[in-house]
Amino acid sequence: MLSLLCLLCLLSLTTSSSTNEQPRTFIVQVQHDTKPSIFPTHQHWYISSLSSISPGTTPRLLHTYDTVFHGFSAKLSLTEALKLQTLPHIVAVIPERVRHLHTTRSPQFLGLRTSDSAGLLKESDFGSDLVIGVIDTGIWPERQSFNDRDLGPVPSKWKGVCVSGKDFASSSCNRKLIGARFFCNGYEATNGKMNETTEYRSPRDSDGHGTHTASIAAGRYVFPASTLGYARGVAAGMAPKARLAAYKVCWNAGCYDSDILAAFDAAVSDGVDVISLSVGGVVVPYYLDAIAIGSFGAMDCGVFVSASAGNGGPGGLSVTNVAPWVTTVGAGTIDRDFPADVKLGNGKVISGVSLYGGPGLASGKMYPVVYAGSGDGGDGYSGSLCIEGSLDPKFVEGKIVLCDRGINSRAAKGEVVKMAGGVGMILANGVFDGEGLVADCHVLPATAVGASGGDEIRKYLSAAAKSKSSPPTATIVFKGTRVNVRPAPVVSSFSARGPNPESPEILKPDVIAPGLNILAAWPDKIGPSGIPSDKRKIEFNILSGTSMACPHVSGLAALLKAAHPEWSPAAIRSALMTTAYTVDNRGGTMLDESTGNVSTVLDFGAGHVHPQKAMDPGLIYDITSFDYIDFLCNSNYTLNNIQVVTRRNADCSGAKRAGHSGNLNYPSLSVVFQQYGKHQMSTHFIRTVTNVGDAKSVYKVTIRPPGETVVTVQPEKLVFRRVGQKLNFLVRVQTTAVKLAPGASSTRSGSIIWSDGEHTVTSPIVVTMQQPL
Repeated sequence: MLSLLCLLCLLSLTTSSSTNEQPRTFIVQVQHDTKPSIFPTHQHWYISSLSSISPGTTPRLLHTYDTVFHGFSAKLSLTEALKLQTLPHIVAVIPERVRHLHTTRSPQFLGLRTSDSAGLLKESDFGSDLVIGVIDTGIWPERQSFNDRDLGPVPSKWKGVCVSGKDFASSSCNRKLIGARFFCNGYEATNGKMNETTEYRSPRDSDGHGTHTASIAAGRYVFPASTLGYARGVAAGMAPKARLAAYKVCWNAGCYDSDILAAFDAAVSDGVDVISLSVGGVVVPYYLDAIAIGSFGAMDCGVFVSASAGNGGPGGLSVTNVAPWVTTVGAGTIDRDFPADVKLGNGKVISGVSLYGGPGLASGKMYPVVYAGSGDGGDGYSGSLCIEGSLDPKFVEGKIVLCDRGINSRAAKGEVVKMAGGVGMILANGVFDGEGLVADCHVLPATAVGASGGDEIRKYLSAAAKSKSSPPTATIVFKGTRVNVRPAPVVSSFSARGPNPESPEILKPDVIAPGLNILAAWPDKIGPSGIPSDKRKIEFNILSGTSMACPHVSGLAALLKAAHPEWSPAAIRSALMTTAYTVDNRGGTMLDESTGNVSTVLDFGAGHVHPQKAMDPGLIYDITSFDYIDFLCNSNYTLNNIQVVTRRNADCSGAKRAGHSGNLNYPSLSVVFQQYGKHQMSTHFIRTVTNVGDAKSVYKVTIRPPGETVVTVQPEKLVFRRVGQKLNFLVRVQTTAVKLAPGASSTRSGSIIWSDGEHTVTSPIVVTMQQPL
């Protein structure tokens, strides 16, 4: 029967009887291998099931699933959905959700050099036999990043196809882009027939996001590459010889669960080794989450899934795609930026960033500057945000306009200023954005400044208005590309942060990777700013987001899988996590871009990926599908909930012996203590490590306990006699209550480090104290 939470979820979709019958898309899970013999195919059986709950109508199946999930999706009224749930062979009826995209030098910054005679690129033959499936907005196949020069034949295991469609022939694929599909039934079920003047009914990318992420994961070497003259050099993906398969699921109105699940199903069936997903939405229990369900099925088939953590930072509890079988990737900076400073009439210089590539402001000339939110030139609030129609041309003509960040896109604000006659724009962060800056290809001379810089400019404007002596002036000085920036990496301000809203015992994000100002391939028909009026053509664009960080890890996973074909998805994630670093290029702990302060494990997880070390991690923490089932049992999921996620009938009796959900064999350790008036609190973790280093090796433990916490590890020494040998250890954690306000929490972190003198295997340990309300 339908679980109470799922039933409430269905009922909450309607607010009155008048809306009860508004149909919407549901994903329906069916008992595996129970098809009656009277039906020639599963599809006939599904149609019969739908006919039985809605006699006299011809139900329309949107998708059928049979690899990572068993069932179908269809458009149903709430009444039909509830009736369908009563049929004996139906496991679950899940309401569809809409998801959104999480919007050169990074291989070099990560230490992947083509000239190395040994190392990850060489060992893996640049990933040549591995296939990365990119679930995104499609691809622009003509880009040089996707050329198949000197590549061998398509791997024999590949079963995928190149689906033709509008402006995309089946010949668009080659030995590099070996597969392409598109999924739009879910999108059209909700939004009606797509507008083919603005979107391609084919795998062709009409947005740019999918082309960008695919080339980050596996783009070929292309020289010269730049965006409007910025970031000149060689463009390259993480796994330059890996094969690509594009699965287009994202359209103008978003990315729909039924289509995403169909893409997972097809990708695994086609034979991909890695799935890269730079898409996300709100966090819900795993049995209501199509991405969690699809990625479990993929992992179960040996496919590594990496997903973006989301761009909800710098606030806490903002991380998405948090299932423990997914590798969740946050974003960091690299050692390159694009300075464009604001020089004020009072002589002060405010640092900013920009990718503006057109004619600049007149050298040496100072321009009048105004704040769009002052109220002098129109509506104060919408004016401050430079929303379309909010600026009075008489107020802004010939001036540099200060706009606040928020609501509309950063580049769109510049277009609004330009249309109103402004000569330039300064885009100021709000308090929530802090000091994190994102460079954009603006359509007029423009730069972005941090929250404190915005305050400084507003103070200058206010003081000038009061004195009435001389009108405020400013100019923007564009300084091009700067490299070897310190400190780097820094945790990007927008990168989503922990703790994990669904499973606080699993630290998320897992790692961070380059995600700020990343150069990668871009389609012809979309201007670099992404706004419709921008007709400039570029081959590469510079974008920022955890969307850009995720495919870095996807490409690295392909390289690791090529170097270690026997490694499971969990082993690959473990190698990336236990070898990650938390120290920047100045030698201190990585900073948080939003505040300038030291960042924490809730910001970066295990740390920043280190590809060369990940190839030889020494020890790995492996996890099987059955371990994840035990984790779900210990997370108080019902047997029905677990079956929805795993497609298995679970037995939770053994799981309870494993203790608690924190005993999943994860490379990080996290515990949440509810104080409830207790003074002393303690727990334990059991972990198993597998030797993938030297046959005879001895690892000794170093403990760096979180503050006010006692951590012991038994045994303190692990003696391995062969490769592949597994050994267990026990971690005990004891802490004392701290003074907290009701509902407040406090988080402290440390680490457990195993070393044999050659390898260093580091696991973060996080202790959170919560004071109940």
